[in-house]
Amino acid sequence: MDQQILILVAGIFLMAILYSLVGHGGASGYIAIMALLGFAPIIIRPTALVLNIVVSLVAALTFMRARHFSWRLFWPFAATAIPCSYLGGSILLPPHLYRPLIGVLLLLAAFSLLRKKYQDDALTPTQNPPLAVSLILGGFLGLISGLSGVGGGIFLSPLLLLLNWGKAREVAGVSALFILCNSLAGLAGHLNATSNLPSFIPLIAGMALLGGTLGSFYGSSRLRTPIIIKALSLVLVIAGMKMMLS
Repeated sequence: MDQQILILVAGIFLMAILYSLVGHGGASGYIAIMALLGFAPIIIRPTALVLNIVVSLVAALTFMRARHFSWRLFWPFAATAIPCSYLGGSILLPPHLYRPLIGVLLLLAAFSLLRKKYQDDALTPTQNPPLAVSLILGGFLGLISGLSGVGGGIFLSPLLLLLNWGKAREVAGVSALFILCNSLAGLAGHLNATSNLPSFIPLIAGMALLGGTLGSFYGSSRLRTPIIIKALSLVLVIAGMKMMLS
């Protein structure tokens, strides 16, 4: 097997584990790996979305099965995010217009999460987000998700945690389904791009599935809240640096 493909397979497996620990699909991580290995942008975007769908699906099912999910928290964000993600997926903007800004915001979110003190989920007080605010923020996050090619949970998770709108594992479960829905909508927005998927997509999708299964299992049942927050912060740093340097 080609050395480039071996590195790609190993990288995707590790990224799938890390991202699924916090209910994420890993699109930003896959994009970073493929970009570093020299893959063409026309291949990177649909491939990352397909892998994102695979991992976020298994993560959503795992966290929901473990009862770490809230429909009350999920549906207002998803209701406006899904159509806006479809719209964003059909729009092509020059990356220099938004990637550096998104990168800075993700790094700031990571820093804010690390500074905040967190307790285990059972001891964490939360409050319900205002419905109107949830709908507006969902639309904005969905649009950014479609434009950037990531599932949106990378923005939703730190927002919910910093505003005390959900517990860590609950936020992970909500983010996983949010990412799945937005990734499907974003892929539908440029469905013709699937013709550019590489021939080895079954191999890397299988590795993403395996990594996502392992990561979401430990994230939903084994790791304590502070560790989950640190994992999320690392994910945000990777995504933020990728946005700023791409």
